[in-house]
Amino acid sequence: MRTAQVTRNTQETQITVTINLDGQGKAELDSGVPFLDHMLDQIARHGMFDLGVIAKGDLHIDAHHTVEDIGITLGQALSRAVADKKGLVRYGHAYVPLDEALSRVVVDLSGRPGLQFNTIFTRAVIGNFDVDLIQEFFQGFVNHAMVTLHIDNLTGKNAHHQAETIFKAFGRALRMAVTIDPRCDNLIPSTKGVL
Repeated sequence: MRTAQVTRNTQETQITVTINLDGQGKAELDSGVPFLDHMLDQIARHGMFDLGVIAKGDLHIDAHHTVEDIGITLGQALSRAVADKKGLVRYGHAYVPLDEALSRVVVDLSGRPGLQFNTIFTRAVIGNFDVDLIQEFFQGFVNHAMVTLHIDNLTGKNAHHQAETIFKAFGRALRMAVTIDPRCDNLIPSTKGVL
């Protein structure tokens, strides 16, 4: 089973993330940030991961630390779950539409952290969720998952739709990247022999 559980405790947040890469798309989420729970559910459902997130953070200040630290902890969990990356497809990509919005996400389980986030949201908040935190979530994720991630919102007028297409496409792209390739026969998918 390709699973992991990571707990992160700081003076700002206490977070536990569990992931099963070979799951059924089930999510148990309690981040304290309802919009983030909705987006994490998209990752689980479209990635076919079983995902658990329990977080307590300093939400009396704002959601920044909680959202970023969940990204960090999810990245650490993914890194543990893929282990040495033998036999993986390694690369994944997805285009996902939602009404007028369309996003493209491309991921490389490269062992090198890098984020290109090309999205201009049509408004600054969705409900009471600051859209700047979406980039913070993904920056925390790539820094600790050690992946290269390109996120492009290609079109969209509704900020909720923009965000949802990003998270759905991320789930689909990650699902492709962590798939076991039977032709790789337990090989590292790199000419370097290590990722």
